[in-house]
Amino acid sequence: MDREQSFYLYTKGMSVGYRGVPLIKNIEIGLRKGEILTLIGPNGAGKTTILKSMIRQLALVGGVVYLDGSDMSGLTGNELARRLSVVLTERVRPELMTCEEVVATGRYPYTGRFGVLTEEDRRIVREAMELSQVGELSGRDFLRTSDGQKQRVMLARALCQQPQVLVLDEPTSFLDVRYKLEFLSVIQKMSRERGLAVIMSLHELDLAERVSDKIACVRGDCIDRFGTPEEIFTGGYIPELYGMTSGAYDELTGSPELERPAGEPQVFVIAGRGTGTPVYRRLQREGTPFATGVLWENDLDYPAACGLAAEVVAERAYASLSEVSLDRARTLIRACGRVICTLERGGESETERRLLALAERNGNVKNGSI
Repeated sequence: MDREQSFYLYTKGMSVGYRGVPLIKNIEIGLRKGEILTLIGPNGAGKTTILKSMIRQLALVGGVVYLDGSDMSGLTGNELARRLSVVLTERVRPELMTCEEVVATGRYPYTGRFGVLTEEDRRIVREAMELSQVGELSGRDFLRTSDGQKQRVMLARALCQQPQVLVLDEPTSFLDVRYKLEFLSVIQKMSRERGLAVIMSLHELDLAERVSDKIACVRGDCIDRFGTPEEIFTGGYIPELYGMTSGAYDELTGSPELERPAGEPQVFVIAGRGTGTPVYRRLQREGTPFATGVLWENDLDYPAACGLAAEVVAERAYASLSEVSLDRARTLIRACGRVICTLERGGESETERRLLALAERNGNVKNGSI
């Protein structure tokens, strides 16, 4: 089978823009049923423009979008609505409608010209609201709900259409961390269990990496990279994609860090096993340059240390401690005016005990966090 025929939704030579002027050219992306594809890239890169062009809200500048093997431009509005549903960031303001009534509008492609809901339609409405965790909002005025609740109601409305493809533009923008996770869990579950193809844009890179099967990176006038999260979030590409000039981004954890304090280290942090990261960040907020070690490269503290410390005394994962590293840690401890040990006393390794003993002899050690 030709590779394109395995995609339920794909683009060929697609160019998008405004008033016939291309903004992003020759977009070639494909999505199978049961897959989640996420667009990432800097603000203003054109992610929303791509989505709006794919769903026919904007006219294509060039190329074709195929849905289930058919050119989407040839589908009627009703045919398209039965296969594809959309949740965009624009605020909707339906007057005098309950949340259930808003969700029920997702059934209109199936109800005929009079819009009369059958008992089956109402069952689908209730099921979609439960899936989106808004069942308890059924009788509430839509305009009297929070932004996060509105977003989940609109997801329920989209699911009501029983689509094969779901398109979402920054769907987690108005949600707190609990509802971000719940929202994306619903999307992932629907994709897996019902073969729903999902294409969306996200700003939260850590969530994009976790939920997506494929990532499309929008940069300049093209899709700069297209692949799995394992292919995208590697090799220092993300700072390049976003043009980062300060701070750091750890590809393993998906965590960004602010810019490290400038200057020679004033504090040495004896840390490890994740105990040091909160102290590193406190020192960064204070503007205090620090050094830390000895850390192995697979230690939980290592990513934050690399982003925030003036110097990290480190060893390769699973390697033996070298005298070079030990001597460098000792030199830094002597040079720093203060040493902080974040480790619980009695639980230190032999290396950590030796460094702690030196700091105690120097009289500059402080236990625990700042």
